[in-house]
Amino acid sequence: MASSPQDKPSVYRHKGFISFMASRLLAVFATQVQAVVVAWQVYDLTRSPMALAYVGLAQFLPMLVLLLPAGDLIDRLARKPILAVAWGVGGVCSALLWWLSGHGASGVAGIYAVLVLFGCTRAFSGPALQSLLPQIVPREQLAPAIAANSMIMRAASIGGPFLGGVLYAIGGGELTYAVCCACLLAGAALLVWQVPVTHAGAPSPASGTMLERFGAGIRFIRTRPIILGTISLDLFAVLLGGVVALLPIYAHEVLHVGPQGLGALRSAMAVGEVSAGFYLSMRPFNHRVGRTMFIAVAVFGLANLVFSLSTVFAVSFVALMIAGAADMVSVYIRGALVQFSTPDHMRGRVNAVNMLFIGSSNELGEFRAGTSAAGLGAVHAAVLGGVCTLAVVGLWSRIFPTLRDVDRFEEAARPEDQ
Repeated sequence: MASSPQDKPSVYRHKGFISFMASRLLAVFATQVQAVVVAWQVYDLTRSPMALAYVGLAQFLPMLVLLLPAGDLIDRLARKPILAVAWGVGGVCSALLWWLSGHGASGVAGIYAVLVLFGCTRAFSGPALQSLLPQIVPREQLAPAIAANSMIMRAASIGGPFLGGVLYAIGGGELTYAVCCACLLAGAALLVWQVPVTHAGAPSPASGTMLERFGAGIRFIRTRPIILGTISLDLFAVLLGGVVALLPIYAHEVLHVGPQGLGALRSAMAVGEVSAGFYLSMRPFNHRVGRTMFIAVAVFGLANLVFSLSTVFAVSFVALMIAGAADMVSVYIRGALVQFSTPDHMRGRVNAVNMLFIGSSNELGEFRAGTSAAGLGAVHAAVLGGVCTLAVVGLWSRIFPTLRDVDRFEEAARPEDQ
């Protein structure tokens, strides 16, 4: 009789996985700390809201431009050195920001230039990180490894901004950027070298031009309904149903809870995500995964709908926790399906497209929520978003029956891709 997932050794006992997770934790922590401090410092120097917009734009645009060639390069070269170099250059960016922090308002233009370089590093580190994980753990432990990876990212996203504020209050930009530099250089870039890569396939041959190779990656995604349906479901569910951008309005005008309540609301979804991620990393499941993913996205939409109609803080908090937990279940299944459906020589390009979709859904989703709230009001915009998410679930379940009916992660892989 086949062993259940609970009978298999924990992914945390796998050689090299703890080192990989520690390096990921340090890198995400440094990125989150740096993001908070850069935004505070730039606004403190300029007192201009548009200056904050340029902070995000300076990092997003180079990442948008370089994601596709980065995915091609990751498929043709060893991924661990690419990741280590990207994080190492990120550490250099932190050192440059430390130097610029003593230049006052005259250093703002330099800060933007450094952020452009940092955005370039993220274009390589993101797809390389996702593509490296299947080369570290065996195939049967890939799903719980993805859950643990997502949990660590969310935990660092919770603690990073808080600790960034504390470090800045203690020692200003000099101390904070020094800590970020240490995390990326001495921690992430060096620690990742200790990770053994034991499940790597042969690199993709460099045939044709870069555009032709990336075109092959796009065609691959188009011919795999499971991959196309998975990443597009995430794109439209988050794009249409996200409520994070509306939380300040709800805290001030609907729930009347002030800044402390806003902080609690922002943490509620993350608490649900981390809790679900930890559970899935310890007790993974591999049955009726397609239908479970659609149910999880539907629960995400319903929970956001409850939040949008609630005027009671406790109900709103619990609704956001449930939305976060449902989103983590969806992330767990989506990540595993994409990895199982993609042969190793294609993972760089596929993960680059996936990262592009995720980045677009987050950035454009906040823009959609803000513009909808401006035109319809916050409550009507949130309700519309929840309804649209449920509509997307119903429509995608009909458009992608192969995705809906997949039972086990292993069924997502075609024989010719293994």
